[in-house]
Amino acid sequence: MNGAESLVRTLVAGGVDVCFTNPGTSEMHFVAALDRVEGMRCVLGLFEGVVTGAADGYYRMKGTPASTLLHLGPGLANGLANLHNAKKANSGIVNIVGQHATYHIGYNAPLTSDIEGLARPMSSWVRTSPDAKSVSADGAAAIAAAKSAPAQIATLILPADTAWNEADGIAPMPVESQRANYSAQAVDHAAKVLRNGGASTLLLMTGSALTEHGLALAAQIAGKTGCKVMGQTYNPRMARGKGRFAIDRIPYVIEQALPILKDFKNIVLVEANDPVAFFAYPNKPSMLKPQGCEVHRMTSGAENSVAALEALAGALHAQPADRQPQKLVELTKPTGALTHASIAQAIAMAIPENAIVVDESVTTGRGFFPPTAAAAPHDWLQNMGGSIGFSTPVATGAAVACPDRKVICMVGDGSAMYTLQSLWTQAREGLNVVTIVFANRIYQILRGEFDGVGAGEPGQRALDMLRIDRPTIDFVSLAKGMGVPGRAVDNVDDFVKALADAVAEPGPRLIEVQM
Repeated sequence: MNGAESLVRTLVAGGVDVCFTNPGTSEMHFVAALDRVEGMRCVLGLFEGVVTGAADGYYRMKGTPASTLLHLGPGLANGLANLHNAKKANSGIVNIVGQHATYHIGYNAPLTSDIEGLARPMSSWVRTSPDAKSVSADGAAAIAAAKSAPAQIATLILPADTAWNEADGIAPMPVESQRANYSAQAVDHAAKVLRNGGASTLLLMTGSALTEHGLALAAQIAGKTGCKVMGQTYNPRMARGKGRFAIDRIPYVIEQALPILKDFKNIVLVEANDPVAFFAYPNKPSMLKPQGCEVHRMTSGAENSVAALEALAGALHAQPADRQPQKLVELTKPTGALTHASIAQAIAMAIPENAIVVDESVTTGRGFFPPTAAAAPHDWLQNMGGSIGFSTPVATGAAVACPDRKVICMVGDGSAMYTLQSLWTQAREGLNVVTIVFANRIYQILRGEFDGVGAGEPGQRALDMLRIDRPTIDFVSLAKGMGVPGRAVDNVDDFVKALADAVAEPGPRLIEVQM
């Protein structure tokens, strides 16, 4: 077998049996190997940002890494923005990047670049296979890195002659990494803080702590001690919906976050980071916690946070009976005009049982959390890294990982244009994704940021950099051109019906909400 075939066999043997791809000349031997090796599902993306974002969404829902196949340095560079988001979410990915043949690199051909240099900022593990006999062992090491705790992005660079020359068989798979249990001392310290702090203590959580079980334990702890439980502003995945403990997130807007956090004297971190503003603004703090507030880390992303919460509940003698009842927003069928409130009600009513909601609704979606807490049980995925063009690829990968679950993707019109090619992949693969595009014809968040940084009143040239209304983008036509049925709505009654129809039908659908 050649190097490419040995790598595909190693990936499949290591449980990496999905490859999101956008290959080129240097990767053709890998592509050919896919015909000779059973067990690898290949999903073509028409842009590398779709490929890398889909791998992120796949990991978040499956808990095991997919691979990507990218063409040389420029192909990797096209995918870096969503690798940035995946790295912030601790998603495990195995990137396979083709390289020129080793003897050709020195000629400085047009596509020659420093691939390792491009990969390192977004990858925790980077290696170039030096010869065909090293490929399978390097592939096994990349899989081990992607399955580590916390998971890593591993980038394996495969020179063309390394791919086509004769290689050895499959390398032995390393023992998979497990999350470290937790620090008993850190749990004991957190228990002491919570006993003494009560209502002046915030339990700030993210990551594995936001599973249904982790949230249930947090509800017991809050009921017993009176502490407040919140999530970070953005989280990789959160269990939500009726019957689950509903928590708020720290608001994105500094003026909203500061009063919420101002009275806390202690913050206990469960995988979370110190609450920090997304950007620097004149005369506004970067750190959102109040002065004098002490921060105590209970777990990191490498540790078993659910087990730590179980231990913490035990130390505090917190029982299920301690959980306090929650008052949820009453869901009623909205009617009339499209407003943020009526849109939120419509979405909350439409979310089916066990759905996956991917949220890049940015400005429009800031008020969606309270109503959707009363929706059917679901998982909510957010953009951890802030690089836009996140949601449609992540929704694609989530749908590949969970074909039996409906995926609802919420995205602003500006963000949607970054990776709209995802719709083509959804159509080709028959994925159950409902994409909701909020079309307000402006980068609304940037209009707010313009004011936030104190740039003054925007003139016509500045406004032209913020508006996307000349010409108006027709998302329904764009979706149709990529094989996805769509419809536009301009009132909430039609939106309710469009949502119900889209959720009921198999395959991808798009709804353009004209605001």
